[in-house]
Amino acid sequence: MELAAKDRLYVWHPFTPQKDMIAPVPIVKGKDTLLIDESGNTYIDAISSWWVTLHGHGNEYIAKKIYTQALKLEQVIFAGFTHEPAVELAEKLIRILPAGFAKVFYSDNGSTSTEVALKMALQYWWNTKTEGKAVDTENSPPDGVTRSHNKRNKILAFRNSYHGDTFGAMSVSDRSVFTLAFHDLLFEVTFIDTPSKENLRQSLDLINRQGNEIAAFIYEPLVQGAGGMKMYDAGLMNELLATVKRYDIICIADEVMTGFGRTGKLFASEFLAHKPDIICLSKGLTGGTMALGVTASTDSIYQAYVNDDKLKTFFHGHSFTANPLACTAAIASLELFEQYSVQDKIAWLAKENEQFGKRLQSNYGSICRNIRVLGTILAFDLAIGRNEYLNNIAGVVTDMAMKAGVYIRPLGNVVYIMPPYCITAYELEKVYNTIEAIISSISTNA
Repeated sequence: MELAAKDRLYVWHPFTPQKDMIAPVPIVKGKDTLLIDESGNTYIDAISSWWVTLHGHGNEYIAKKIYTQALKLEQVIFAGFTHEPAVELAEKLIRILPAGFAKVFYSDNGSTSTEVALKMALQYWWNTKTEGKAVDTENSPPDGVTRSHNKRNKILAFRNSYHGDTFGAMSVSDRSVFTLAFHDLLFEVTFIDTPSKENLRQSLDLINRQGNEIAAFIYEPLVQGAGGMKMYDAGLMNELLATVKRYDIICIADEVMTGFGRTGKLFASEFLAHKPDIICLSKGLTGGTMALGVTASTDSIYQAYVNDDKLKTFFHGHSFTANPLACTAAIASLELFEQYSVQDKIAWLAKENEQFGKRLQSNYGSICRNIRVLGTILAFDLAIGRNEYLNNIAGVVTDMAMKAGVYIRPLGNVVYIMPPYCITAYELEKVYNTIEAIISSISTNA
């Protein structure tokens, strides 16, 4: 029996309607930017397999490091034990993260990294409510406003956000098709729009009214990924964060997607003057080879858990917390950043994307709306059907691209690329040409 047929019998795929499901393509090998199916067909992976594969598929350096580690220690409980890969990775991350981070907490994917961050922030206020500690004692609320720590239980988040699929992560995500079946079970969250000149004052007024009740503000810095690759202004975000910081609200940067160079800088938070208190990492953390999540915190957050009262322990963990193989893969990925000119490739990709964006605007501006670029991410909205995730044009675009030897997976009518950093000039131009050919065909038949 063919692999696809066996798959249909036994496997349930994510984000995929099951009735009349198109048979998945059996991939037998990956090398650099290419995915190779069982018939020998190749596809340029223009979205890095859900944004994770930084250095390409089958990276020999990472694979050899994992192999060597597997012969020494493949797994050990992380409560009461430690190991070299976990300590080395934490040390490396603290050195490269935006200033102020002190501790690394391990989990196993992006959803759990944000889940950990939310619990960490909420329990911070529970742990400190009788002690009156604050995250930032240098900034004061407006005159006449007093701090109050025992009512800190609200979460502030952006509309159109996506932070994962666990219940806490869903709760702080925008109410959408991803969360529809669970709306009655999600906890209440205060949502505001990503900052613009038109809405910033309204958001600041809300924070000034509710600041003493808000425990944490979670946000995807500068790019909202699964919500449609929506991008917003760093300067306006700085104004918003300045007010948030005045109330000692814990800032959680969800950099699961934007981390490790995707926006042009190593972390999107580097574009912002006001840094987060907690940062969430996954996806590209291991170069796309192993599942691993990280939630890093400042020392002031951590100190709320250093207490004689055992009830103030952070009671959270996973069977595969700090898995040695995953930590080793992450170390190897970071070493590749140091050993090769990855930052140069990121800068080159950003420049090429900017040029292609202008090309699209010039040639297809009537059907390609809101063309946007930030670092290695390029996105635009197809002016066909409704602006929504369930727009059927996504399947049409994917099918046409696959026939041309390119893999892209639009978010409804939002077409985007986010290729591995090892993509060649020839491959990138093929991706661009394929997109243009698809747009031209769609325009003709629309």
